[in-house]
Amino acid sequence: MSKLSAHINNIALHHSVFALPFAYMGLFLAAKGIPTFHDFLWVTLAMIGARSSALAMDNLVDLKFDKQQNRMSKRPLVTGAIKPIEVIILIIVSLCIFLYSASQLAPICLKLTPICLFFLLFYPYTKRFTFLCHYFLGVALAMAPAGGYIAVTGELPFGIILLSGGVCLWIGSFDVIYGSQDRQFDLDHKLHSMATQFGVANAHKIAAFFHFISILCFIGAGIYFDLSFIYYIGVLIAILTLIYQHSLITPYDFSRLTQVYFMRNGIVSIVIFVFTLIDILS
Repeated sequence: MSKLSAHINNIALHHSVFALPFAYMGLFLAAKGIPTFHDFLWVTLAMIGARSSALAMDNLVDLKFDKQQNRMSKRPLVTGAIKPIEVIILIIVSLCIFLYSASQLAPICLKLTPICLFFLLFYPYTKRFTFLCHYFLGVALAMAPAGGYIAVTGELPFGIILLSGGVCLWIGSFDVIYGSQDRQFDLDHKLHSMATQFGVANAHKIAAFFHFISILCFIGAGIYFDLSFIYYIGVLIAILTLIYQHSLITPYDFSRLTQVYFMRNGIVSIVIFVFTLIDILS
């Protein structure tokens, strides 16, 4: 059980709160109501397989840096609670789950898996050469609503592109803020980020700007799908959450940049999905 717990911790299973609600949002929008159990099951398994392989890959690729970073000292790979070979096996199993699940959905899903795998597995390397690494992560999560919609319809309408764009900018900009606390470590190890490129203060301004654009994308998606005022209640809560989150952090004080701060961002995905669901079913 301790080994299982360590693997769950390694892939940060609780971080599913960021992408899974948006995958379900795409799924329910595509079904225009309650999707079939078949689609719900295989989309869920595809998401589990995709994010598990991506998070495990990220931790494995960054292990040599995590061992030197005090903030990462309790990660299972760093402490030795799990071994690299075990992580490799988990990645292979997770990818098999992802690929098989994709094969059970609309035919185009399996054809698109190479694109998905590129962003899922290549993201950990991007911080080696570009300050846009945060938005590579954003693209990886943005595939959630697109995948949920395509799984049912085999199509990618403009409304889903807007929704996916909102997810990309929302999570990518949050990663800009969260990663800014590691600026000096990144500079010392020749890693790239918005903070190393532009400084922490400017990185936070960029994040705030793109969070604003992400909200416009969520509003645009609501307009495209002709959602009612109920949906926009969720968007309003998301706006207030983002404003509150930005108010807690300054470029000179990271004391509130905790796991609680990190997880609170999940409110955005949860409320937008919940109010979309209420809207669709009302």
